[in-house]
Amino acid sequence: MGVAVDVKKVYPYPFQEVVSSYLTKYPTPLEKHVTAMKTVEEQSDQETGIVYRRRIATCNNVIPSFLRKCSILKVPNISLEEESWLDMKARVMTLKSRCLTWSQYASMNEESVYRESKENPNWTEFIQRGTISITGAGLLNCVLETFAQTFLKQGVKKSISIMETILQERYGCPFS
Repeated sequence: MGVAVDVKKVYPYPFQEVVSSYLTKYPTPLEKHVTAMKTVEEQSDQETGIVYRRRIATCNNVIPSFLRKCSILKVPNISLEEESWLDMKARVMTLKSRCLTWSQYASMNEESVYRESKENPNWTEFIQRGTISITGAGLLNCVLETFAQTFLKQGVKKSISIMETILQERYGCPFS
């Protein structure tokens, strides 16, 4: 089956400020579940200027304890891989994220874009689509997908709130 979560947000801040804030937002006291973010690969294409990064996030396992009775869910941490392509000339950053933990049972993917707004060049659009599909858990598939969808929705709201807080702390209140 599978579930999806879509979001669109416009930050009233310039692209460079939003991208800089995004790339340095974790770990932060504003999000206790992301405990580490490590860049494992970084390359810059000399011709295009595009910067590629691959980072691994370590997060606390937030699956409710009643679901952790299933042995495969009893892990203290979850690892996520994020790949990003930053094109400062085109003023766009594309990201793809996936869950590395439980990859044999579940597919969790997010595709995101930060780009200069067409409405106002001093604003930045954020668009994200997250999908989760769980297999191999039998009757728990649907329960886990429902939990995951709720968690994704809450996570997106919290992530946007954290970005807004960081942007305001670093750059002050935005001007239209």
